[in-house]
Amino acid sequence: MQKSYTFRLVERISMLLRAEERKKYVALGLQPIHAQILDYLGRCNHHSDTPAAVTEYLGLTKGTVSQSITLLENKGYVAKTQDEEDGRVSHLALTEAGWELLEHAKPHDFFAEAEQAVSSNKFASLAEALEPILATLLSAGNCRTFGECKTCVHFIVVDNHYQCGLTELPLSWRDSEKICRNHEPLPAC
Repeated sequence: MQKSYTFRLVERISMLLRAEERKKYVALGLQPIHAQILDYLGRCNHHSDTPAAVTEYLGLTKGTVSQSITLLENKGYVAKTQDEEDGRVSHLALTEAGWELLEHAKPHDFFAEAEQAVSSNKFASLAEALEPILATLLSAGNCRTFGECKTCVHFIVVDNHYQCGLTELPLSWRDSEKICRNHEPLPAC
């Protein structure tokens, strides 16, 4: 149970970071795939900066990656050069505009606030460390928590039965483990 909960925390944190990043890219007319390519090219070495390596890393089709690289080239974010030893191989590099975009679009400030919330604490588990990061990211992004019913302030027990105090609808134990858009986390102890 703890492993799947920790996985869900990591997954939700990842989704929030990607959503924040996506907002910035969409405002510039780019899609998430373009962000992933730019991020990869910003982190890979010269042996891994080929279209084939991008395709393999992202697990996408050659056509999708090729079209995306062409768009990024046309917008001036990526430059393509032929390999000096093997003319069949091309290398990709971020242009100055690509580096600026990559730096601008990353949710650094968004995540830094969350990281600060846990930096000086010691935790018994990874989940315990991730919970305040998630809470800070949710708050900073003004996002709903989408937490499990059993961890919500509206979750109540009435006559030995579970119930949502907000909707006053009965809940089974299975329901109590589902995520809800109306979730409000329990106050910290």
